[in-house]
Amino acid sequence: MRRRDLLAAAGAALASGCGYSLQGRGITTDASVKRIGVPLFKDRSGRPDLDARVTQAVMEELLKRGRFTVVRETAGVDAVVEGEIVSWTVVPVNFSGDTGLTQATRYAISLTASVVYRKTGQTEPIWANQAFSQRDEYDMGENAASYFDREEQSIERLSAAFARSLVAAMLEAF
Repeated sequence: MRRRDLLAAAGAALASGCGYSLQGRGITTDASVKRIGVPLFKDRSGRPDLDARVTQAVMEELLKRGRFTVVRETAGVDAVVEGEIVSWTVVPVNFSGDTGLTQATRYAISLTASVVYRKTGQTEPIWANQAFSQRDEYDMGENAASYFDREEQSIERLSAAFARSLVAAMLEAF
């Protein structure tokens, strides 16, 4: 009987621990990394000012962690985050044909970048991803003049979400 009770208790313990959880495997950054350089991301997309927005968002997200000093230079730093925006797309995803003309009413924007996070003086990166992506959507609205305003707002959201996901992936071992 004792063995059966032990097996039942072990089975109950395992069953109570079942479930999904989303968490990293700890900080992957060397504890000696105190100062991180984030030079301006290179941009192959051709979208004006996208490189500056994404770079700034990444710097701000790293600063939120409170562990690092973050600068734009690559000299005098312990580690460097180098990125290159490889694609930027704007695609209509919803249409309306109320007036007899089919018009796009919702757009999806996506950003893909190649990013390498490496400690200064080392060739092997701490973390790298050649196709790190983020996506956002926005509605066109009734007024066509508001298109660029909505796109600009979406770019701000996309940049912040991209930076949040990127820094989590780099530092939290996702």
